[in-house]
Amino acid sequence: MNHHPVLEAAANAGVRLGLERVRTFLGVLGEPQHAAPVVHVAGTNGKGSVCAYVTRILVEAGYRVGMTLSPHVEQINERIQIDGEPITDADLSELIEHIDRVRRQWATDAGLTGDVLTYFELMVSAAFLAFARSSVDVAVVEVGLGGRLDATNVVSPVACAVPHIGLDHQAILGEDLATIAAEKAGIFKRGVPVCLGPIVPEARVVLEAVAGRLGCPVWAPPALRREAHRDGRFTLHTPRGSVGPVRLGLSGVHQGANAMVAVGVVHRLIEQGFHVPEASIHRGLERAFLPARLETLCEGLVIDGAHNPDGARVLAQWLRQRPRPRGRVLLLGVGHDRSPVPLLRPLAPHFDEIVTTRCAHPKAWDPTELALALAGLHPVISAGGPVEEALPEVYAEADETVVAGSLFIAGAARSLVGAGALAGLEPGQGLATDLEEL
Repeated sequence: MNHHPVLEAAANAGVRLGLERVRTFLGVLGEPQHAAPVVHVAGTNGKGSVCAYVTRILVEAGYRVGMTLSPHVEQINERIQIDGEPITDADLSELIEHIDRVRRQWATDAGLTGDVLTYFELMVSAAFLAFARSSVDVAVVEVGLGGRLDATNVVSPVACAVPHIGLDHQAILGEDLATIAAEKAGIFKRGVPVCLGPIVPEARVVLEAVAGRLGCPVWAPPALRREAHRDGRFTLHTPRGSVGPVRLGLSGVHQGANAMVAVGVVHRLIEQGFHVPEASIHRGLERAFLPARLETLCEGLVIDGAHNPDGARVLAQWLRQRPRPRGRVLLLGVGHDRSPVPLLRPLAPHFDEIVTTRCAHPKAWDPTELALALAGLHPVISAGGPVEEALPEVYAEADETVVAGSLFIAGAARSLVGAGALAGLEPGQGLATDLEEL
């Protein structure tokens, strides 16, 4: 499902951080957020990957697992998953319409006016209700923005994780890593174990201080470490023991750190009575999937949701480790709430040409304006058309095309490929019309 009138109306409310509205509304719904144990995951990057690994591991161990992620890549349904599968259009529609009816009655009874719930609050409520109805054994919940005031922060988790802290959403979360870390640490609850990734010291000290005040046991490097093998496999070391060598389901050296955090979380669950055999951990790590994370869609086409400087550096690292084709082109689409220069700077040296584009998302930069904003960062930058036009053109001309800049542009490219937009084309062949003219 791509559209629903209730969600489109709720989108007008924008971003309104705070817990009072959603907590009160969930009370009206019957407190579905407390129907199952929760793993709560915050962080700048990597949190979706950690959620995917934890979910797949628990599914392989025989548990029924709910997972909520944001944003979605192609379909709204991706935000609410049971055992790693998005719920159906019919189930999603019924959930949204039920919640809308309850919301309207609640607003009337309480004398509330205007947009009483944001899009994200509505979807989080729908996810918790779906999990309660499905009688999941555990819910894996990704924070939307920050942590302390995020609408997901109404749960009573059995484990928390923060795989990474970086600069993103500074206008909302704060201008420095320490302040951002304090917002992420807002998900920590008294006595609940916390697993941290390899986080920079400026942020890590804040996370550990908050955990210390709350009596949260912390697993963090150097207690957790990963070992990369030449064949692409990893051995993950935690205080509970080693896991591996294992080939991860998600691409990139950085996924070793995300998998390490996920294994740390699972080990904390085992200590609380969950039964997760080592074989299930191996299978879960190998079978985990998340779209638009260094995903190869077809020969010569890679999509990645990198949308901030740290994400761009991860993509750049991955590109450095690959043989460089003669003509590698970046098809770049960025949201206008992002600064494109820090995003492109680490990527530019790895491409022969950069073509700007946009998807239908209302927050997308205009390609011409984006190209002008990036002038001087690369000798060959041009403004392309919308992604449905630009992708076939670039793909046919380039030996390798990388689509990046936001999850929305990556998702749009994914949908186009799925719909057959590149049928009959091969990387670097040139457009058929050009060949006919010759």
